[in-house]
Amino acid sequence: MSASASAKENCLGWAARDASGFLSPFHFSRRVPGSDDVSLRITHCGVCFADVAWTRNKLGNSVYPLVPGHEIVGIVTEVGSAVTRYKVGYHVGVGTYIDSCRECEYCNDRQEVNCVKGGTFTFNGVDKDGSVTKGGYSSYIVVHERYCYRIPENYPLASAAPLLCAGITVYSPMIRHKMNQPGKTLGVIGLGGLGHMAVKFGKAFGLHVTVFSTSASKENEALSLLGADRFVLSSDNEQMKAMNKSLDFIVDCASGDHSFDLYMPLLKACGILVLVGFPSEIKVLPHNLLLGMRTIAGSVTGGTKDTQDMLDFCAAHEIYPNIEVIPIQYINEALDRMIKRDIKYRFVIDIESSLK
Repeated sequence: MSASASAKENCLGWAARDASGFLSPFHFSRRVPGSDDVSLRITHCGVCFADVAWTRNKLGNSVYPLVPGHEIVGIVTEVGSAVTRYKVGYHVGVGTYIDSCRECEYCNDRQEVNCVKGGTFTFNGVDKDGSVTKGGYSSYIVVHERYCYRIPENYPLASAAPLLCAGITVYSPMIRHKMNQPGKTLGVIGLGGLGHMAVKFGKAFGLHVTVFSTSASKENEALSLLGADRFVLSSDNEQMKAMNKSLDFIVDCASGDHSFDLYMPLLKACGILVLVGFPSEIKVLPHNLLLGMRTIAGSVTGGTKDTQDMLDFCAAHEIYPNIEVIPIQYINEALDRMIKRDIKYRFVIDIESSLK
């Protein structure tokens, strides 16, 4: 594909035009691929709660028309002259950011998500040319090769999509805090898109996994569907007391407000709770941290090294998200269902077959 042809090619996507968040077809142009760029035809895109937040302007900074989607997978159709890692036909993914400064200590350590100058979000971000980035609810995307990930050929593209946000959001802190030690104990709070991946990674790491939920109806899916070792109803005081000082780690995936003091006593001495959800506030009594030398840490997605490692790990251990594949025409209903938590556990849009 020549540069002039690429410059003229329209990209078809689905965009929100205002804070109602309603998405409909939208034509726009991508930038011409540069020497370090990869252009990929998008086959699938996962649906993340971030898509709800920004299409409906929940953070107050949405720029319309807004094309969401940052769990992107597809097939390489063009590579720049300086690209060394990818070839036409490769299966690749793009996650939550598509650029960073590439100069700071974090970028040099391949932890670009923590870039000192701030990374460029895959959608609703400001690119270096001043344009607003547009995400994966679209037919193709152009990205610098550094921010693409090789998807192993034996791994289904639809299953790979949720790994680019939901998967890496729990995998990265689990690796950073050494939650991959067989025989250790892990608690998972919240059994949604992130939580179900935390369970799957925990079991693959050889951990004894306990799922905590306020809903008794989640017990069967936690134990039978996802293979957790134990289920605890967090509203049952006796069940919670029985877990006192029993966990090495907790991954907290709950975005609704909840009591941290309910869970901190469940950690052993030097235990770690990692928060990956977004409650409105964090409150904890000091003695629940000080006594037992416990830690609360936070995390969002991960760097390019962790992301590639995670994709390779999932392929090697046959770890697949539980997904519901939908056509793009169903996306407005899917977002409403996501708000109602009516999904087990991640929607994935079949862009290739339905975006026409």
